[in-house]
Amino acid sequence: MAGHSKWKNIQNRKNAQDSKRGKIFQKLAKEIYVAAKQGGPDPDLNPSLRLVIEKSKAANMPNDNIKRAIDKASGNQNADNYEEVLYEGYGPGGTAVMVMCLTDNRNRTATNVRVAFNKNGGNLGETGCVSYMFDRKGYLAIDREGFDMEEDDLLLQVIEAGGEELETSDEVFEIYTDPENFIEVKETLEKEGITFASAEITMIPQTTTELNEEQAAKMEKMLDMLEDDDDVQDVHHNYEH
Repeated sequence: MAGHSKWKNIQNRKNAQDSKRGKIFQKLAKEIYVAAKQGGPDPDLNPSLRLVIEKSKAANMPNDNIKRAIDKASGNQNADNYEEVLYEGYGPGGTAVMVMCLTDNRNRTATNVRVAFNKNGGNLGETGCVSYMFDRKGYLAIDREGFDMEEDDLLLQVIEAGGEELETSDEVFEIYTDPENFIEVKETLEKEGITFASAEITMIPQTTTELNEEQAAKMEKMLDMLEDDDDVQDVHHNYEH
């Protein structure tokens, strides 16, 4: 994972998405609904729901919206049936791209994703064509501003909590965990008074791809098209900004 800053990618996309807050809330509500439907409406008994609620609060989603999505999942009236679908392909310059969707209409979603790739110099591939280039990891980021713990002390706490790796930059400490231990590591460190700027289970590329100016512009446009789609929840790639 050395050399890849997940944080840089988060910040770049966050800046692009600030103007799309309503759409982000809509996607988070769908994620909350699915988590509550699958594991029950009590976040204390449903770690997946607890995690997406925390993710929603970090995005400043109103509590009323969160409650509404959970209540909708608890009731049976007009139940929505979303399925998780993963698309894999290649973006400009041969970048590896994974698109994770929650959809109630596979045909619509597949068409929209394919158009986003094709219009920007990419192409969809077969299942498994790029997923082997990514590792599924728990990811925790600590903003270094106002955080006074020394790196060595933090590393010791991360190891004791069960974390796998700590990476450091000027802006942030980035912690990587096994996905199975993610919740436990997060909650153990929170008990030590540590708060996180980002916390998620995600896909980390094993290597990254640099693009020239023209390719980068197409890549950014493709990412915008994908993230604008209501069915797309997450886009993972190995494009190095």
